Amino acid sequence: MSAIQAYVRTTAPRGRESERVGPFLATYSPGTPHPMLNYAIPDDGAKPTAAEIDALTAAYRRRDLLPRLEYFTDVAPDLEKLLVGAGYELERRVPLMTCAPAARVDRPVPAGIRLRAPGSAEDFRRMRSAQHTAFGEPAEIGDDEVEQLRSGTGVRHLLAEDVETGEVVGGGLALEIVDGTTEIAGIAVLEPYRGRGIAAALTAHLTRQVHEAGAHTAFLTPGDLGIGNVYARVGYRPAGECVHLSLS
Repeated sequence: MSAIQAYVRTTAPRGRESERVGPFLATYSPGTPHPMLNYAIPDDGAKPTAAEIDALTAAYRRRDLLPRLEYFTDVAPDLEKLLVGAGYELERRVPLMTCAPAARVDRPVPAGIRLRAPGSAEDFRRMRSAQHTAFGEPAEIGDDEVEQLRSGTGVRHLLAEDVETGEVVGGGLALEIVDGTTEIAGIAVLEPYRGRGIAAALTAHLTRQVHEAGAHTAFLTPGDLGIGNVYARVGYRPAGECVHLSLS
């Protein structure tokens, strides 16, 4: 678990501003207040003082951002109680799932669906628009976001498209591999296309790619039980939990 948390500390600051605040790495995404893109990560075994928690809160308040943390509970088991004592509230607990090469289960691509890497700016735009829509977020994708997607170092993107219509119906990505570890993220399928095995195929294909590229551990954090069951069919197994806490 410590290795996975170290991976997040390494990759989360990519494309963001960051600073050390006591036993925390605070990250900030320029141009967006989205809470999932602005959060702090604690050091292993973090036991911050009240003053250090206050300093973290102030760092986000100065930027008009929600003070927020995401971390794996096993690496800092005492931290949640300290944060709650300082007024932070639990947003949610998210299971952590991992998959080693020997556990991976390949899944076929459903009939009428094609999986491929995006090859143009328009591909990236349509893929991200489908992901946003599937997650209940605005579908409009700006040029800056498209360029950021295209320039991501070591990131593998995969889109799913309807062979007959050419519509991009979903997508996902695998982040860069660091010391044999990587994260699978953004697996999303438009509602009319769900239940056909597209999400499982996207996950299996990306997981195979990173394993073949040398990753010994792929991990992900399912948003709900339903998608967690999909990941289990691909070979992912529970390995811990991630907590999200914030101070409104």
